[in-house]
Amino acid sequence: MRHKVGQRKLHRTTSHRLAMLNNMVTSLLEHQAIRTTLPKAKEARKLAERIITLGKRGGLSNVRLAARTVKDRDVLQKVFSEYKERYASRPGGYTRIVRLGFRRGDAAEMALLELVDRPEKKAGEPEAPSTEETKAE
Repeated sequence: MRHKVGQRKLHRTTSHRLAMLNNMVTSLLEHQAIRTTLPKAKEARKLAERIITLGKRGGLSNVRLAARTVKDRDVLQKVFSEYKERYASRPGGYTRIVRLGFRRGDAAEMALLELVDRPEKKAGEPEAPSTEETKAE
């Protein structure tokens, strides 16, 4: 029985699992959406919500606590500026899990973990200019 067991092991050692989840949360906060398996998404959601809450509170101690998980300074700055303003009036529930069906190779259930209230991209807009376009200018 699994009564009061706090997290999933995901068939990994502790250090591997923690490093993987930290990297997933950093990627989620950087790109605002990631595609992964459902159990990993559910575990990463817990960490991401905590990091955004720390960002909303602000302060040096909360920056240091968030820096334990988010190793990229640019992403950490984004949490304490952009996400702090975006989620200021929201009392929680910063992420959404959308089930995507099953992966073809091993039938693992896939999910999209994304931040709510993220800006929508227009259909014809490229994400970022390619290096060839910037050289031509």
